[in-house]
Amino acid sequence: MTAIVEGIIKAFQLIFSIDPELYRITGLSLYVSGLAVVMASLWSIPMATVLGLKNFRGKRFIRGSFNAFIGFPTVVLGLVLYLLFSRSGPLGLFGLLYTPLLISIGQAILITPILVSFIISAIEAIDMDIRDLARTLGSTEIQASLSILREASGGVILAILAGFNRAFAELGVAMMVGGNIYNQTRMLTTTIALETSRGKIPLSIALGVILVSIVYILNISISYLRKR
Repeated sequence: MTAIVEGIIKAFQLIFSIDPELYRITGLSLYVSGLAVVMASLWSIPMATVLGLKNFRGKRFIRGSFNAFIGFPTVVLGLVLYLLFSRSGPLGLFGLLYTPLLISIGQAILITPILVSFIISAIEAIDMDIRDLARTLGSTEIQASLSILREASGGVILAILAGFNRAFAELGVAMMVGGNIYNQTRMLTTTIALETSRGKIPLSIALGVILVSIVYILNISISYLRKR
């Protein structure tokens, strides 16, 4: 109990002391996860739109696969990426191992099933008469699909938010392909793991409080903006 209290006190001390290392780690965590969400959205939204609006052979299998991969183990994904991007791997020539960009790529792959599954559900909850009406008014297939997406924008935002939360709190990929290198790839989750292994429990709790606080504030802010 004492360690928890000390951790909470230390969290506020770190925040208000304007510790440059803390803000650098937090900033990198936000940047990496934000970039991951942007990348995942670029391919997840079109895929989810097709799966939500079109009927074709194999659709049920593809959708079921995305649902199944929502809980994909992060360490397994980290291992696959490590083998691919290591010096002896087929993609080693790009030199991305132990870089923030590869962490973002890994997180983007990790959250893709979340975005696709949630956005499909949001699209399917919309009355398809809207698309038929858009077609009647002369809209193209793409314009009609965009109309459905606009109607499902609330669900799309929630899907993106869920993806960010998953990426921001992720550890396995960040540790395995980032290496937790000081001043390069060290983020909140990897720092918490490192300091816990060193026995610095109050500091780990402090970083955990900061991590949870950012997620909480972000969720509350977006919820407020949606209501506005």
